[in-house]
Amino acid sequence: MNTSELLKKVRKIEIKAIGLSREVFAGQYHSAFKGRGMAFSEVREYQYGDDIRDIDWNVTGRFHRPYVKVFEEERELTVMLLIDVSGSLDFGTVNQLKRECATEIAATLAFSAIQNNDKIGVIFFSDHVEKYIAPKKGRKHILFLIREMLTFTPVSRKTNVGAGLEYLNKVMKRHCTAFIISDFYTRKDFSQELRIANRKHDVVAIQVYDPRAKEMPDVGLVKVVDAETGHQMYIDTHDSRLRKAHNIYWEEREQRLTDILKQGHVDSVAIATDDDYVKKLMSLFSKRS
Repeated sequence: MNTSELLKKVRKIEIKAIGLSREVFAGQYHSAFKGRGMAFSEVREYQYGDDIRDIDWNVTGRFHRPYVKVFEEERELTVMLLIDVSGSLDFGTVNQLKRECATEIAATLAFSAIQNNDKIGVIFFSDHVEKYIAPKKGRKHILFLIREMLTFTPVSRKTNVGAGLEYLNKVMKRHCTAFIISDFYTRKDFSQELRIANRKHDVVAIQVYDPRAKEMPDVGLVKVVDAETGHQMYIDTHDSRLRKAHNIYWEEREQRLTDILKQGHVDSVAIATDDDYVKKLMSLFSKRS
């Protein structure tokens, strides 16, 4: 797309994402994702029931009566978006491509983050890390991220979720909240990398999928192409046995993903390209509040 089209698309996504993050997600996001710890706020006189470990002995000695330190939760977070840029995201049969849906979700999360004064960064991954953008604050940074999401061209079209998680563990030394936005069409097991990442960080998985991948329609002879390998073949979707086998494959694949996420103690949500992703994200946030 040319510069004018790109700017229009960025502006359209910005307007929609800001509206959603302000009107819908502000409170939900704030309560769903906790700060990184407790920070000293003030001292006050000791009250019955206060923890004696919080007594400030210097102030107590100066005023000859007990005072305690008061702590508040630090709200500022570092948020990392791990965005799948592999070839399988360039697929869509209903409202939009999976990549477009993923970009809108990522933009909404990004604007929700900066409204809470959080830093936001991005890791683009395929079967390796394609690009890392360090966390920063501010609208200018968010708009830069959205432009990158819309225009970035990966070197590889294959997927390895574990590569993105492994890089997250290396580059982020302090605790962060990490959203993996992917269709999870990965042939390599990533359960170990996920467990390690979620012990150090707060990892949330957002699966984006096309509804036709879940249930194959009966539309006759169709040419299909594997977006990650380029392999082409014709299939007869009129064959009920083929449609049933495809459905079984989908359900088994989804169950494997569910098991991996559950074993890693990772919260998750699955969003179809024709879903109202606002409702889906709200449901995810409310479960965490």
